Amino acid sequence: MFACKRPTVFLSLAVLMTALTACSSSPSAKNWEQSLAADPQLQDNSVVFGGRKEGAGQVGQNQPSVQLPADFPKEIPIYTNAQLQEVTPATGSDNRVSARWLSSEPSNFIIGFYRNQLQTNNWQILQQPTDDAEGTFEARRNDLLVKVAIQPKSVTNAAPNQPQTSTLLKIEYTPNSTASTATAQPDSANSPTATGNNIPQPGEPQFIGPVPPANWATQPTNTAVNPAPTTSTFSDLNKAPQQLRQYIQDLAALDIFDLNSASTKNNSSPTTNQFEPNKIITRREYARWLVAANNAMYANNLSKQIRLAAETSQPAFSDVPAKDPDFPIIQGLAEAGLIPSPLSGDATTVLFRPDAPLIREQLILWKLPLDTRQGLPTANLEAVKETWGFQDAGKIDPKALRAVLADFQNGEQANIRRVFGYTTLFQPKKPVTRAEAAATLWYFGTQGEGISAVDALKLQQTPTVSGVRSPN
Repeated sequence: MFACKRPTVFLSLAVLMTALTACSSSPSAKNWEQSLAADPQLQDNSVVFGGRKEGAGQVGQNQPSVQLPADFPKEIPIYTNAQLQEVTPATGSDNRVSARWLSSEPSNFIIGFYRNQLQTNNWQILQQPTDDAEGTFEARRNDLLVKVAIQPKSVTNAAPNQPQTSTLLKIEYTPNSTASTATAQPDSANSPTATGNNIPQPGEPQFIGPVPPANWATQPTNTAVNPAPTTSTFSDLNKAPQQLRQYIQDLAALDIFDLNSASTKNNSSPTTNQFEPNKIITRREYARWLVAANNAMYANNLSKQIRLAAETSQPAFSDVPAKDPDFPIIQGLAEAGLIPSPLSGDATTVLFRPDAPLIREQLILWKLPLDTRQGLPTANLEAVKETWGFQDAGKIDPKALRAVLADFQNGEQANIRRVFGYTTLFQPKKPVTRAEAAATLWYFGTQGEGISAVDALKLQQTPTVSGVRSPN
């Protein structure tokens, strides 16, 4: 029945199309064509959200990107994991250029980045943060003055019980040409040099922070904290992994590395400014550093210091007699139960092997008791595999498994993370370098409750009353 109607349907369509073609210029045809045309507001395949269109044809048109000035000094380090938010160019009498970033990473990461970059790239640091949470760097390099302010910023829409933070990073600098003009070409008639002071003062456009006088090297400083030693402390520090250099510098400021001791002279270069960061450290040398670092960190807390043994003590190890120059240190660690010995129930550990290389599992085993200040947790091979994910966990000595597991519980302050970074291989029997050994000693304690070498340096600068430093 429907088949017989097909010729009629086709004929009707043909007549309709002919009529439309013939009358395409007529007003009625124009109206019909417009009624069938697509909505021009939808032709860009966009969707409207919150009053602005988003779509393939609108990407970026309503969100112009912020860019640094073309002459932004290449010497100024930029934290890559941050989004540039705003740039304020130098205008009028204000010769400073300001740039503001926002990062989702913790402020202590960013402070660590700038502390490392400024010191390893020959900046003269005039001021630096007094803690790892927030603060300001002020530095000079040649004629370039820079100020880096780092501040944690709370996120108002944080979910309950899940605090979120971001970090505000602001860099202000005086362009090279401005700084050079201000310092190198003063007015001869009213020259600050004539009065012995060519430094921009507070309130002047060029001033961005405390700037030392031209003869600063011969002038006493009034800084609250002595600056961390520069790479000139050790002439070969550039050979150390970049991530570990700052740890070495901070510990050097605490005089942890006694490079002039008798036992050190027998095992390392006689040139005291050679740190030899990639040289394997011996067990006796690390024992000495471990005691020195712990006691320096807790200079104001005698209850946490390691006591040296008396020469009259019965030696715990047959190869470390009382006449050994490091006997008080090694014997003291044994008597405190911080290293395995017959005194701690390890009857088979009768030799200390002081001049043997220190290996990774021993590094963690000796250090962790000084971090946790309590008994190490019970551990097994599966627990270490599930936490650290080490492929070679089965090679770790059972005595060291507990320390390795406890170190994981320290989170970002874990020694393994600080020294070796991200790794799926622990290599427990691999000898430790001097740079790696130093990195473990930069922080003592657990996550959130500990002390770093930077904190210890501040304590050294705390005013004393009758020779006793005020407590924390």
